[in-house]
Amino acid sequence: MKKEEVLKFIKKHDLAVVATVSVENKPQASVVEFGELDDLAIIIDLLKTSRKYKNLQSNRNVAVVIGWDDNITVQMDGIAHELSGEELEKAKIAYFVKNPRAKKWANNPDIVYYVLKPYWIRYSDVTKHPWLIEEFSL
Repeated sequence: MKKEEVLKFIKKHDLAVVATVSVENKPQASVVEFGELDDLAIIIDLLKTSRKYKNLQSNRNVAVVIGWDDNITVQMDGIAHELSGEELEKAKIAYFVKNPRAKKWANNPDIVYYVLKPYWIRYSDVTKHPWLIEEFSL
């Protein structure tokens, strides 16, 4: 299993579960649309009024799960940061390629974009015998 194969799998999906931690130290998860970068980073947009945004203001640790159909998943642990400047413009391109309908909110001042940079990834395919489970540290 190579990182390129993980990226290929991620590119086939447009929904992920993103988990953050509240200021009360409680986990909170939600399903989000996402885009991806070639380094396996995930791009999400969110409202400044959302729980995710408030959580990420105090704790940038995230967990992500992509793909649950067909018993294959990619799980990630990583660090999130809010995008701005040139980094934001590049990320928006990748995000809108996958989520073109989201362009209508691109200039909404209540929408922000985050990159979730993984430091640990697990690819699991439990249809294989034995199960194929590969872990990467980045």
